[in-house]
Amino acid sequence: MAMDPSVAARQSEEAAEAFFRAAPPLRDRDRLAASLADFLARHSAGKYFLKAGYAVIFIHRRGSKQPYCRFLPEDSFLDLFELGEDSEIQVPQSHSSVVKAAISNYRKAIDECLLLKLPFTTIFEYLQLLQMVATSMNCLGHRGMFYLAAAVSDFYVPWESMAKHKIESAGGPLNMQLNQVPKMLFILRKNWAPAAFCVSFKLETDPNILLQKAEMALKKYGMNVVVANELANYKDVVVMVTSNGGRTTVSRTSKAEDLEVQLTDLLVKMHSEHIAQPNS
Repeated sequence: MAMDPSVAARQSEEAAEAFFRAAPPLRDRDRLAASLADFLARHSAGKYFLKAGYAVIFIHRRGSKQPYCRFLPEDSFLDLFELGEDSEIQVPQSHSSVVKAAISNYRKAIDECLLLKLPFTTIFEYLQLLQMVATSMNCLGHRGMFYLAAAVSDFYVPWESMAKHKIESAGGPLNMQLNQVPKMLFILRKNWAPAAFCVSFKLETDPNILLQKAEMALKKYGMNVVVANELANYKDVVVMVTSNGGRTTVSRTSKAEDLEVQLTDLLVKMHSEHIAQPNS
């Protein structure tokens, strides 16, 4: 039996409130809030996003791939450098071009205040950061875009249930109760940044249910676009499912090409249309 949408919405909001009440305080919250406010203040005028490119707030898990680093060799960080004759640090000729490009592009983004990185480790940190960013970006209205590509687990161990000390194996079998992670996409769309352009991802192993699940996510969470992909070929092809009923397949035409290039171009176009229709 289907649940009344208003009841489901209220339950989602109550679950989110309970999650944040029980979560440990975000470290350096005041400093992060100040950095975020300063970053947004620099990019809140006119049509900056469209004329000069997007300013990016990158919420990332510690240790994950960083912007401008994806084309660096996947070896140890130390393998990118060597010692010269006078013990000066230098980059081997084989890596010099990609390292130079990565450093140049990264420094340009930082110096022009186009990139703000916010790292997290736990689900508690991630969702608190997402809330902080989303509520801060609410002032941007339709000019804000959320590219929600993080693969968030469906379940988590409540903070108050975590052991404070090492669990002794002599105690026998371990029983663990997991709670469901609140559906924050709905909360983001309804309360935190209702006018923003929202893109989420749906990854499935069964292609027969992929598009159905993507369309359900559009309706359930109010997304503008859901990028649907299969685990077996997620780097090669995706289907963009939109709230107006459209479906666009994006395929990588060669191994040298990044799928994200085409995907980003299409999303920028869709976001421009979203901005041009402020009542949508």
